[in-house]
Amino acid sequence: MKFLKIENNQGFFAVDGESWSPLDQINKEHLLELLERVLSDNFEMDAFDKDKLGNQAHQIIYKNIYEKFLELSKNKSRFKDESEAYYKEAIEKYSQ
Repeated sequence: MKFLKIENNQGFFAVDGESWSPLDQINKEHLLELLERVLSDNFEMDAFDKDKLGNQAHQIIYKNIYEKFLELSKNKSRFKDESEAYYKEAIEKYSQ
């Protein structure tokens, strides 16, 4: 499912994959929701293309979010493994 898209020279996001909002309206809660989606298996987004984004604010926002989500998506298995290892000791300690 697609969560970031470029359309009509603007960037858009949808935390549910259906209700699209302009990228300049994104906030912390939206980013956290999208991060959870990136860690799921079916996260899609349009590739960053400066020429397709006429709005300069959208260019900056989209580029930064796209690069971070792409990096996280490529490394999500390593990220999950590291997170689980980090909390494994605490989980074992308090599970007893």
